[in-house]
Amino acid sequence: MTETLELSGETSLVAGHVKWFDAAKGFGFVVADAGGPDILLHANVLRNFGQGSVADASQVELRVQRTERGLQAVEVVSVTPPEGGEAATGFSIDAENLSDVALTPARVKWFDKAKGFGFANAFGENNDIFLHIEVLRKCGLADLEAGEGVCLRIVEGDRGQMAAEVHSWDYALNNS
Repeated sequence: MTETLELSGETSLVAGHVKWFDAAKGFGFVVADAGGPDILLHANVLRNFGQGSVADASQVELRVQRTERGLQAVEVVSVTPPEGGEAATGFSIDAENLSDVALTPARVKWFDKAKGFGFANAFGENNDIFLHIEVLRKCGLADLEAGEGVCLRIVEGDRGQMAAEVHSWDYALNNS
């Protein structure tokens, strides 16, 4: 699947994992499974895929180009969230049951990565839906911006509605 990158201007499909990504800085780096130098992943390339952030250790497939500054992603082909780590969010639901929960379009009200949580509102609804950082990570996201459109699978928690899954807006187009 992974090709060697030799000529400037040509792109190759590369599989790897996110070393780190900082949405505030607008970039991060990917390590190719086949080794080699880090690959720059710019926020604009990620946004073209439909996401504003990506969790560290997520598996990715990228179209990569060699430039004068090194290897740069020019297209995100796929993102697979990192494995392991159950979300400590106060609810218990297995993935099989979660697949029966419809995707709900929502807008992020606010999210504070340092605090590890935030809230969203489903379109046409005023009630808050709790967003937990561990749920974002489980879904391959690292951060959310106020006003960002997302798709949620919502469950009832001990304190009200909460997101059991958070996905980019474009996710619903391909998975509904």
